[in-house]
Order: sequence, then C-alpha cells, then structure tokens
Amino acid sequence: MQNSDDTPSPTSAAPGRGRGRPRAFDRDAALTAAMRLFWQKGFAATSIADLTQAMGIGSPSLYAAFGSKEALYAEALACYQRRYEDWVWGNFRAAPTARAAVAAYLMDSAAALTAFCGRQEPLGCMVALSAVGSEGHAELGDMVRQARAAGCRFLEVRLARAVAEGEIPASVDLAALARLLVSVQAGMSIQARDGATRDDLEAVARLTMQGWDGLIAG
Repeated sequence: MQNSDDTPSPTSAAPGRGRGRPRAFDRDAALTAAMRLFWQKGFAATSIADLTQAMGIGSPSLYAAFGSKEALYAEALACYQRRYEDWVWGNFRAAPTARAAVAAYLMDSAAALTAFCGRQEPLGCMVALSAVGSEGHAELGDMVRQARAAGCRFLEVRLARAVAEGEIPASVDLAALARLLVSVQAGMSIQARDGATRDDLEAVARLTMQGWDGLIAG
C-alpha cells in the first residue's frame, strides 16, 4: 500500500505512547466505515470530523492507525477493490465465451451498483465515481486511474482470447471495444448514483448485448 507524502498529524508523532497495547477499536470495522464514507461523499467532501464520527474513534487514533487522511483513502480504496471485485468479475472470469463474459460483466454490474439484498453500501462504484485526482491529490488520482485501467485490461485480455479461439474476428479493435464496455459500465454507475434501479440498469445491459454481433463485426 502506498502511503501519502503528506506529513502525518502531530498526534501520530508519539510512537512510544501505548506501544504494545491492543487497539481500543476494531480496525477493520473502522476501515469499512471510512471506505463507505469516502465512497458516498468523495475524498474532498469527507472531513476528518466526518471520518472520526463514522469510524467511532478520535482523531489521534485515526492518525495513529492510518497515518493521514490520504493514506486512509488509499487503504479504503484497496479494501473496496478486494471486497467487491468478484461481484463484477467473478462470473466474467468463469464464462465460457466472450459474449457470456461481457453479458455477465454488465448484468452483475447492474446488481452491484444498485442497492440489493439489503446491503448498506452506497450506490454506484467507488472507483468510477472518484474525482480525487482532480481535487489536487495526484498520487491518489493515479491509484484510481490504475484501478479503472485494470477493468479495460481485464476486458481486452478476454477479448483477445476470443480472437485466438475464433469467436471474434481479428479485425476488431479490441482496445476500443473494451473502452466502450467500460464506458457503458461507468455510465451505469452514474445512473445508479442518480437513482436508477437494478431493473433499469439490467435493461441497459440487455440492450448493449443486443448489439454484440455488430460490435464484433470488424
């Protein structure tokens, strides 16, 4: 995990105090609360006071455990990726064809981006909706861009396999097709944040897949 270059709060500069004692809070639960808050509000709009209230800890404990707001965001982003990657990519990886894989990617995104099963997570995708790079935090912005680029790579690798297996013509611009699919999913994320339902987004996924033959016509 990359740490922020920012100087830690003075409250974290007493390494000897409390050394060896168990933390008075559940670090994983606190990180989950921070992740959900960053996901909902974004980096800039989330204050330290917001974080300490959501995490149930004081600012000295926050700085001692996570180092800085920037480092906490980076860790929250990594937590988000670990926890939710399979929601979107699990069935994609297991699909026998590229068409089935892309359909799974879009349909599972429709479910993951909207409130379902009574889960507590915010709507939309934390990665797709993040504006941290345009808020003056270049290092965090690079992390988010890399996470977004990973989606394109997953799709492009699967599409290249489909070319090798004869499912997709070699004349298809695989990079452009992967970007198109990621763009559809990113738009679905914005729509989810604005109130679109799972049914609404599944309709988008189905309509996109109706054009599959045209997309791979080369």
